[in-house]
Amino acid sequence: MAFSSSLGPFLPPSGTFRAHPTRRLQAGAPGRLAASSPPPPDVVVTRERGKNAKLIAALEKHNIHSLELPLIKHVEGPDTDRLSDVLRNDKFDWITITSPEAAAVFLQGWKAAGSPKVRVAVVGEGTARVFDEVSQSDDQSLEVAFSPSKAMGKVLASELPRSNENRCKVLYPASAKAGHEIQDGLSERGFDVMRLNTYTTVPVEDVEPLTLNLAISAPVVAVASPSALRAWLNLVSKVDNWNNSVACIGETTASAAKKLGLESIYYPTTPGLEGWVESILEALRVYRQPKEAPKC
Repeated sequence: MAFSSSLGPFLPPSGTFRAHPTRRLQAGAPGRLAASSPPPPDVVVTRERGKNAKLIAALEKHNIHSLELPLIKHVEGPDTDRLSDVLRNDKFDWITITSPEAAAVFLQGWKAAGSPKVRVAVVGEGTARVFDEVSQSDDQSLEVAFSPSKAMGKVLASELPRSNENRCKVLYPASAKAGHEIQDGLSERGFDVMRLNTYTTVPVEDVEPLTLNLAISAPVVAVASPSALRAWLNLVSKVDNWNNSVACIGETTASAAKKLGLESIYYPTTPGLEGWVESILEALRVYRQPKEAPKC
């Protein structure tokens, strides 16, 4: 469900919690936390390590306790090594980039290819920001020239301008786990699309018991991709009746949550950090509302 601003203000306890890997369950007391353990978190933030700081800082402004638990990590894809050769030897009307990680991997290959002149279409403000330093440089060999009206891949596929009436070539560097809606949508419109799977995601498998116990106790888990969502469900698969809320960064991840059978789902109509924070706050407001007494 999308968030709503109609509910009253939420006033949770102050402070932010971050997991400390060195802490363990208290010896001799299985299942009980040591006296020095921090309070339970309000929300679990799950992006890969090093990419949760902005969300944590935004939640701190609302006095939300955050537990950082990276659920996925990015690794090279089968076409990583091909990217620079393709950019060096071929010309494209558009490069379509749909995530910050895809942007970072593309920039590495683009620089290795000698920084050829390219025109880029991006999905989302976070993705666009990865290109800021390069696109604002003096040589202007990389131009961020298009962003769709809504930060979704299928909208990009429907709105990308044709710069050539005869043949318009598009390079789509993507995660190996990304769907096919962009390449299929563009192909249906007559674009010539080359997809390169330049990276992929794998779940983080080593989670210490204390951190996992705290994460499961949180009323909200925040996820930014279907891969992170699947990794979370795998972690909690051995827990009976886990039914807390999921706050998704956007509609794509929320749709995946619905397909996986989750019910308490919150997401913004426009993907991005601000809307994501509002969705988390909405989930917490609903969680904190007084529960109705059972009817006799």
